Amino acid sequence: MSIPQFEQMTVDAPKVEDIKAEIDGVLKQISEANDTDSRAAALQAWNELRSRIDTWGALTHLHFSQDTRNEDYKKARDYADEISPKLTEIENSVKKQLLASEHRAELESKFGKQAFAKWEFDQKSFDPKIEEDLVKEAKLSAEYTELKASAKIEFRGETLNLSQIGKYATVADRELREASTRATWGWFEENGAKLDRIYDDLVKVRAGMATKLGLKDFVELGYLRMHRIDYNRNDVENLRKQIVDMIVPLCQKLYDEQAERLGVDKLMFWDNRIFDKQGNPEPKGDHDWMMERAQKMFDEIGHGMGDFFRMMRSHNLLDLKAREGKAGGGFCTSFPLYGTPFIFANFNGTQGDVEVFTHEVGHAFQNYMSRDQKLADYFWPTYESAEIHSMSLEYITWPWMDEFFGKEDGQRFRRVHLAQSLQFLPYGVAVDHFQHLVYENPNATPDERAEMWQQMEKTYLPWRDYGDLPHASKGRMWQAQGHIFASPFYYIDYVLAGVCAMQFWVRSETDRDEAMDSYVKLCKRGGEAPFQELVKGAGLKSPFEDGCLKTVADHATKWLES
Repeated sequence: MSIPQFEQMTVDAPKVEDIKAEIDGVLKQISEANDTDSRAAALQAWNELRSRIDTWGALTHLHFSQDTRNEDYKKARDYADEISPKLTEIENSVKKQLLASEHRAELESKFGKQAFAKWEFDQKSFDPKIEEDLVKEAKLSAEYTELKASAKIEFRGETLNLSQIGKYATVADRELREASTRATWGWFEENGAKLDRIYDDLVKVRAGMATKLGLKDFVELGYLRMHRIDYNRNDVENLRKQIVDMIVPLCQKLYDEQAERLGVDKLMFWDNRIFDKQGNPEPKGDHDWMMERAQKMFDEIGHGMGDFFRMMRSHNLLDLKAREGKAGGGFCTSFPLYGTPFIFANFNGTQGDVEVFTHEVGHAFQNYMSRDQKLADYFWPTYESAEIHSMSLEYITWPWMDEFFGKEDGQRFRRVHLAQSLQFLPYGVAVDHFQHLVYENPNATPDERAEMWQQMEKTYLPWRDYGDLPHASKGRMWQAQGHIFASPFYYIDYVLAGVCAMQFWVRSETDRDEAMDSYVKLCKRGGEAPFQELVKGAGLKSPFEDGCLKTVADHATKWLES
């Protein structure tokens, strides 16, 4: 299939009654199928319908992220949010019939058990009685995105959004770092009441859905929605304890060394992201310059990455420049109807541009390599598995960092990247643990949630000192973390994947060809298996396995000390 330019990718907005009619046809086809081939053909018809709907949804949400001020895009997203629960209900009717089919074992043999395991979770996490709640949840999430995208911060004679002012957080000048951090959190304080209200509404809506579904709490519902098939909250809790015992002391040591390099008696919040007095490395050129070097890098890495990236560039499947009205952050989405991913980011001239870019290319490459999987359920893995591909590519591209930062700063970048990857682990579990507390206590007040976050910082991030920084010093730093609002419980995934990615890094240092072969095979598998099965299939240790965390931390520490 030839791939059109991004601007030519369009899908008409579906009408619920039309989709219902198509699904009725699929259900009839499934029930009347009398052999394996006809049953497979019915699933393929359903697959094609899902690909069309998913592509429309991805385009709709992407356009809104590209310009949150565009009224047509906002209306289209509102419509998508409104009909999404109805489409889920319709889709679940097919899953329900397949799960109950007398031919289930035959279908599992042909298409794999993972899809059926996911569908069982989908059945438990949805009922028509929560449709209105799902619409409310989506609208509140969109409100949060719009609010952050609307930020206009006056700083040094410029009017900046949150992405643009972020470039000052990693400069060498300490006074400038502090001033930009105060300006940023001043905006959050001005909008603090709105942020508290949006999140309080989200928590209440989510807790209400769990109750209506007969579940203990939204934690249980959250795990079902995330398709956590081969591990549970006890496994996650044990991992958090290991990080407290093993990683928090190591990070404290890294921060103490950082304070010495910076020549400060006390490391403040605005110093945490600065590795040394030079300030963090910055790319030596602009967006277009970076794209040329990225193409050279992927051509030299090989394994199909060069051709893949050339396709992404030539079809305008990259939107990387920060601009007014654009949603913050970075992500990768995909258009299964066309077999392509799309990368969204906000370059601001910092080392984060390279990190976010390589991260999202990892997602995109995986999706592209698994585009021919048998079922739409396998185009993407579950979230923690998906983050392995993205975070691993950050390490796989290490040898080429001199291209972006120069030789001296290229080595500094590698050191900063590794140190910050270790320092992320406690933050990642703090965000996860915080969400468990929030949803185990859904009637807590905003101030009580702030106290919960402060307890998380004492446990996992004891080095943090905000001084009298607006808002963040009052237990509200978490409000800048979009995942907490829009993707509940999507955060421990980065911790799990980060441990796996470091294992790929260790392997690439000893046998790069073997590591790359294993990486590409993992990408091709997409989501055909649950997390721990994919990990073991790639020759990696599960982060839940005893000793895994220590092995990774020891190797990283030795590298940093060399």
